[in-house]
Amino acid sequence: MTLKDYLLDKKFLIMLYMTMFVFAGVVISLGEAVSFSRSNGLYVIEVSFFLFLIYLIIGFLYQKSYYEKLKRISETEGLDWVNSLPAPASSEQRIYHELLQKQYRGINRKLSEHQSKSIENTEFITMWVHEIKTPIAASKLIIENSLNDPSEEVLYSIEDEIDKIEDFVQMTLFYSRADDFAKDYLINSISLDKVVKECIKREYASITNKNLNLQLDNLDFQIDTDEKWLGFIVKQIVDNAVKYSNPNGKISIYAEQHNAETVLIIADQGPGIKAEDIRRVFDKNFTGNNGRKFETATGFGLYLSQKIARKLGHHIAISSDYEKGTRVSIHFPVWNDYYDV
Repeated sequence: MTLKDYLLDKKFLIMLYMTMFVFAGVVISLGEAVSFSRSNGLYVIEVSFFLFLIYLIIGFLYQKSYYEKLKRISETEGLDWVNSLPAPASSEQRIYHELLQKQYRGINRKLSEHQSKSIENTEFITMWVHEIKTPIAASKLIIENSLNDPSEEVLYSIEDEIDKIEDFVQMTLFYSRADDFAKDYLINSISLDKVVKECIKREYASITNKNLNLQLDNLDFQIDTDEKWLGFIVKQIVDNAVKYSNPNGKISIYAEQHNAETVLIIADQGPGIKAEDIRRVFDKNFTGNNGRKFETATGFGLYLSQKIARKLGHHIAISSDYEKGTRVSIHFPVWNDYYDV
């Protein structure tokens, strides 16, 4: 509070005393012509006391009205009462109002974040339950239709469905930890080739079932990242490439070294992505045109992958020629001293 604010808060008291001083001055001035008797002094005191009494009464009535408004507002449920506070009449009240408004905005922001997260969790659980039923039902159907004629192809089909179930379980685990990322990551120099081949191994059944031509090239790079989290990201992208590739199609996985970064590229010859969908592929729950063609699309894989990638200091980009294929690139900065966790 500045001196100016303090004087403004006391403006009515200052006006009272100025009035009293003027009154006393007038009486004294008149006393120069007429002798200033004891009755004159008593008169000055009585009038000053009367003015001060008026000041107290007016101040009391104002304060009473203000506090009654506060009492009525305090009985209101919820947080909207903050916006109904009476206008501050002093610098002190204004400061309290500003503190309450700041606290109100902070609580609303946290409440909004909590509600958004709660909605997102509900959407994820609903999606997860719906999607995991498909491979379970498919596995049962494969087993029922193959009881009398089991073959290696049937085993691969069952393994493929079990892999899908495992992927959904893994996605749930990573999704539950994504917001508490700082407690569950460890940056090391790891082999990009090792991470990619581990993901390919887990996709082997799906690749075999679709008879895909997989080409790996130039993956001998060391990158600074968390192996587990990066493995999840690469697995999601490879899974999409396999899922959307046509039978007997081709998937190319290779890396490039640029001045400031290493780039892992995963390219397929699937249906591609329409130009109007490219900008939204990382949005939560967005499946686009391909999502209507492929019922297994969830809209969570790329959203979660990009979220994790940013926390690791990486970046995922997508380009596509519609009906010709899609190219997904993961960018790893060479000098990455800061991780947004």
